[in-house]
Amino acid sequence: MTLAASLPLSADDARRIALRAQGFLGAPDRRGGVRGVLRHLGAVQLDTISVLARSHELIPYARLGAVGRPAVEKAYWSDRHAFEYWSHAACILPIEEWPHFAFRRRIKRAHGYRWHKMKDKEASCRLVLDRLRAEGPLTSTELGGAKNGGPWWDWSETKIAVEWLLDAGDVVVTERRGWKRIYDLPERAVPDALLHDDLDDRECLRRLVALAGQSLGVGTRADIADYHRLKGEQVDSVIADSGLVPVAVEGWSKPAWADPAALATTPRGRHRTTLLSPFDSLVWDRPRTERIFDFTHRLEAYVPKPKRIHGYFAMPLLAGGRLQGRVDPAREGGTLVARQLSLTTLKAARPMAEALREAAEWVGCDAVRVERAATAEQASAVTAELAAL
Repeated sequence: MTLAASLPLSADDARRIALRAQGFLGAPDRRGGVRGVLRHLGAVQLDTISVLARSHELIPYARLGAVGRPAVEKAYWSDRHAFEYWSHAACILPIEEWPHFAFRRRIKRAHGYRWHKMKDKEASCRLVLDRLRAEGPLTSTELGGAKNGGPWWDWSETKIAVEWLLDAGDVVVTERRGWKRIYDLPERAVPDALLHDDLDDRECLRRLVALAGQSLGVGTRADIADYHRLKGEQVDSVIADSGLVPVAVEGWSKPAWADPAALATTPRGRHRTTLLSPFDSLVWDRPRTERIFDFTHRLEAYVPKPKRIHGYFAMPLLAGGRLQGRVDPAREGGTLVARQLSLTTLKAARPMAEALREAAEWVGCDAVRVERAATAEQASAVTAELAAL
């Protein structure tokens, strides 16, 4: 379809549709819990950085509130409910989507390696598989060591082998313990009904495009492609059969598509006030975040400290359905410290204080201190609101 034939949407409609699709507008599905959040989003990104908590813990917290952190880990990594694989990045994925990543496993196999090459690929892979078959699920350390003793990228032959087997689908990760991947054989970890690569590339892509549309609510070709890191031409090849509806969003320069279920009812309900991980799927696509929320955000963890503007792990503040500021948090004993914060308007001082207080309680802190803000007026306003809570 052409843009002229598309259903018109206002920019506010698109924003509210996106918020509801991501679980931030309306009553949260508390019965579904963490697993319901995962199924709803389709992918939860993993990352090594841990400030208040790791990003995959922050994702359900942002939607459900103060879910116990052990309960979050148990929900992800028990009962063969999820697996880890390459989606938007390294992500936790619902186990029922295992067949739909067959296209990516085929691509990995055809490439033959990730970025490291093995000295003896056949022997090294056979050794890993034989150990897993004989001894059960193992970490890379238990398999023989992850590194050769140098920098983090100086992987051992065993680590290279097991990660390659993971890419190819001959090994699967359905659990992490203490942040370590637990490698297993797919025939043990993936339910029998799902353990196949029978779906052709087109069917895999059609499913992932449809899922991205549902998770986003509404998105451009680039938005949809970015969600599971597909290529634009892959989206083009299946978009007509995905079930998504062409829409023209006010102020968007590109054609877009929406989930028909998202268009069926007007998005209404309570807005969540919370701090967001920079890796949250609501904001992980920076151009989309700027287009929908008029808010520019960048993760500065890998920026040299003197060049940082907002801080190491600045977390956007979501309140009233808009991004109204950001804060770089840290913990000092029982105090959550706002090392640096900024607000789009002084009216955001109250929701910033509420979000900081809730986050502090979640991670076991009993005090909050504002260390630095964009202006003295903002620091004073947030401090005063904290004292009033």
